[in-house]
Amino acid sequence: MKAVLFANTDWYLYNFRRSLALSLRRAGYDVLLISPEGPYGRKLRNLGLRWQPLPMERRSLNVFRELALLGYLVRLLRREQPNIVHGFTIKCAVYGSLAARMAGIPARVNAVAGMGYVFTSNQLKARILRPVVRRLLRLALGGKGARLILQNADDATLFKQAGLVDPAHIRLIRGSGVDCAQFAGVAPEPAAGGRLRVLLACRLLWDKGVDEYVAAARQLRKQGRPIEALLAGNSDPGNPAAIPDSTVRRWVDEGAITWLGHVDDMRQLLGSVQVAVLPSYREGLPRSLIEAAACGLPLITTDVPGCREVVSDGVDGLLVPVKDGAALADAIRRLQDDPALARKLGEAARSKARAQFDERIVIQCTIDVYTELCHPQEQPEPDSQGRHLSH
Repeated sequence: MKAVLFANTDWYLYNFRRSLALSLRRAGYDVLLISPEGPYGRKLRNLGLRWQPLPMERRSLNVFRELALLGYLVRLLRREQPNIVHGFTIKCAVYGSLAARMAGIPARVNAVAGMGYVFTSNQLKARILRPVVRRLLRLALGGKGARLILQNADDATLFKQAGLVDPAHIRLIRGSGVDCAQFAGVAPEPAAGGRLRVLLACRLLWDKGVDEYVAAARQLRKQGRPIEALLAGNSDPGNPAAIPDSTVRRWVDEGAITWLGHVDDMRQLLGSVQVAVLPSYREGLPRSLIEAAACGLPLITTDVPGCREVVSDGVDGLLVPVKDGAALADAIRRLQDDPALARKLGEAARSKARAQFDERIVIQCTIDVYTELCHPQEQPEPDSQGRHLSH
């Protein structure tokens, strides 16, 4: 069996799908990873995985360049002859599926983490692209040999209502998985001198709620609260919603936040803070929150699709309205004033992460989808509701 995993960055493959690739290899698959050129390709190869760079530009709208990329993919797939092509994000789902169809590859799996920029942004470019992408998605996701993996029930409803895919071909798998055992020994440090360290770890995109986080930090600072607002992550120049580094530096200069940039050792960082936040506008299923939950940190996030899959308000975290910096500040203040509540929420978050979001669960569910397409006679018995996967 051979599988091709196709993503729009090598960073994504390394950080979110390397465990899947390694598990597939252990299960006897020949695995090829493809993405645009980047520094993480070497890291994938150092793990003994096959990775190949593509002549792909994420933000390109040049018709000739995009047709050339599609042709390149078709030739690659005809040469490799995989049993299955698995694309991640909307652009890779479209291009990978179209190329697979043209190359005669029988099985196509597409994992879409959220609706993406084209469907969530109100910018003119997004509105122009939306009907085109919608038509391409219908073509790419159609056919009995295709399955669409979504990360939350809200996205599943949207895809069904939009008529983008046969509802019978949707599989709900919650996230890309987190190695919860890696974070098992981490415990939140007590606030030194009453000073609360709060962390937002994300790509620096406006739709992650970074502006609202800065507004909350400003408000708490004006109130004289002993709080340190940490921001971990770098900008993503390939994304239209990227926040310029100059803007982030301006926030740092005014003293609103401490910017850590990219952090490799998330385990150590999460062990040094007391609260994790993510005021995102919409998510597939946010890995940063699950990692924080696995450490036993109390979570604050927005009441939006994806985020509310991880947090139940008052049970394992706090939910706040989207685009509301004042409400975010209130939630942070509440946890600072009630350490017992913070501990209770963190313990519940850790239990939920282990039970629902561990990478072993996600990887097995993904392999079950492969089996369903390539070896239907071997697929798992459905549950009482006729589902093959945990919803």
